[in-house]
Amino acid sequence: MITSFNPATGETLATFESHDDAHLDKTLAQADRAQKQWAALSLSERLPYLLAVAKTLRRNKEALARLITLEMGKPLSEAIGEVEKCAWNFEYYAQSAPQLLDDLVIPSAATDSRVVYDPLGLILAVMPWNYPFWQVMRAAAPVLVSGNGLVLKHASNVPQCALALEDVFKEAGLPAGLFSTVLVGAAKVPALIKDPRIAAVTFTGSTPAGRDIAATAAHALKKQVLELGGSDPFIVLADADVQTAATVAVKARFQNTGQSCIAAKRFIVDAAVADQFVEAFCDITRQLVVGDPLLATSTQGSMARLNLRDELHAQVQASVREGARLLMGGNPIAGPGAFYEPTVFDHVLPSMTVAREETFGPAAAILRVHNTEEAIRIANDSPFGLGAAVWTQDIDLGHRLAHQIQAGAVFINGMVASDPRLPFGGSKASGYGRELGMLGLHEFTNIKTVWRGPART
Repeated sequence: MITSFNPATGETLATFESHDDAHLDKTLAQADRAQKQWAALSLSERLPYLLAVAKTLRRNKEALARLITLEMGKPLSEAIGEVEKCAWNFEYYAQSAPQLLDDLVIPSAATDSRVVYDPLGLILAVMPWNYPFWQVMRAAAPVLVSGNGLVLKHASNVPQCALALEDVFKEAGLPAGLFSTVLVGAAKVPALIKDPRIAAVTFTGSTPAGRDIAATAAHALKKQVLELGGSDPFIVLADADVQTAATVAVKARFQNTGQSCIAAKRFIVDAAVADQFVEAFCDITRQLVVGDPLLATSTQGSMARLNLRDELHAQVQASVREGARLLMGGNPIAGPGAFYEPTVFDHVLPSMTVAREETFGPAAAILRVHNTEEAIRIANDSPFGLGAAVWTQDIDLGHRLAHQIQAGAVFINGMVASDPRLPFGGSKASGYGRELGMLGLHEFTNIKTVWRGPART
């Protein structure tokens, strides 16, 4: 049984029977047939379907956003933005795929030699709950436009979102089964990966789960793209525009109630401006309104599950015991739902729990440093390497530091975010492979060399 519940109230919204093996086999068979038919279409024939998906998302965005908020607790305004971003992603690939998938001609000894990008087949997407539409759709657009099909195994606490995504593709007129949702628990994932009809796997989630998926897929000799955990550094140098940095920092930490792999989690601030930054950061954080995420006045909703709130609270309590200075928050909010106070720590050391572990919720850790070299050393002193931000008015320095930071993306004077036009992914324990942009489009294609003779001398 799979249960959908509202984390802001604790109310059960719906229950679903898990799909049994017979249902899974039928789903995969239909998806396999649909993918072969889809791949036989020319690229120009596939593109209008992507635009139809974008139009369907926008036409239904209020209802879809409300469903996101009900199932995982983010503020409704953020959920509407999530649906809009999904539509933009499909529009981007509809407009850009002809150039990005065009043959790459490479001079050689052949009369003609080129690289072509053929579909792989069915892609299994194992997706998380924190952005229940965006995480799926940022994978689906490049997967589908390149001629593949997609089978979604979504997080078990957002089953209604999973089914709604399938309905979006049906309403947009794509072939039945080309995008399919399966309602199963994590225990069924290995069998899905091993199924011969699945060609490759894309996964977004925790690092431990990513290791398990990678091991299963590797044994089956199937490609994986893994976007895993993060403990992103947000570096503020002594010459930074501190007020602007603090304003962006609060959004970077508390957006989506802090439940984002690329949320800024470790604020590494030069001691020369640390007091100023901390004061501004706390002043802006106090303006957050925690409440019913369906209300327009709420700027922070509930966490997605009570057990996740409990895990965050344990990290907060451990950090207090370790000597971190708690400036605000630090407690669950009494009453129904999985609400947690916006929490700020100062004088955090790299060895403390909130700096060492990924904190997936509304808790910020401020670490003070004495120079740029120390800032970079602490930023890289993490098993994760997803995103990072550097704030400085010396742009040349910012670019030099970007090369030194071990991360899949570095934003200079900005908040780390995904963009359909740019590759997205991590390094170290944050995973490998790329989504989005040209590189994300090519990840799930057979990058094939085509050589035509006779050879030239």
